[in-house]
Parts: sequence; C-alpha cells; structure tokens
Amino acid sequence: MEQLLTYLARALVDQPDQVGLRISEADGAQLFELKVAPEDVGKVIGRDGRTVNALRTLLNAAAQKSGQKVRLEILDDRRNAAGTPPAAAPDASR
Repeated sequence: MEQLLTYLARALVDQPDQVGLRISEADGAQLFELKVAPEDVGKVIGRDGRTVNALRTLLNAAAQKSGQKVRLEILDDRRNAAGTPPAAAPDASR
C-alpha cells in the first residue's frame, strides 16, 4: 500500500523527490501521513478535496483486500501550530 500511495503522489506533484510518507498505528488502523512540498499540497488535495478523496478510496480498497483499516492524512507545513493557515502578509503599499 505504501508503494501505491508513494507512486501516485509522485505522479501528481511537481517535486516528486520531496514526497515523504510516515506510517504509524492510530485507533486500530494504519495511519499514512503524506508530506509533499508546500507548493504541491494543493495538487494532492485537489479541487474540493477530490484528489485526496480518490487517493483515500484507492488506499481503502487495497487495505480492504487484506483485511486492514487505513487512514490517510496530508501534512501541510503551511499551517501554524494552532492548525490554521498562516495570515496573509499586510499590504505594504498603503
């Protein structure tokens, strides 16, 4: 499953060498944490989350075949510690 997810993520992004995958156990399921370059996060998430939902569907189908439970999270370094997007820089032209 990790090879499938890594292969698909690298095909989606502009910087495939920065694709990283961390796997851990959480709530009785395998947790896949996918990290990509900050400028590629939008490509992996997709419009209205369609791309990440498709990745989750494929991952769940592969896991179901082997009787496992999985979760996929996209790590976004653009968020601050509180989990909110960084504030836009103030307009200095005023």
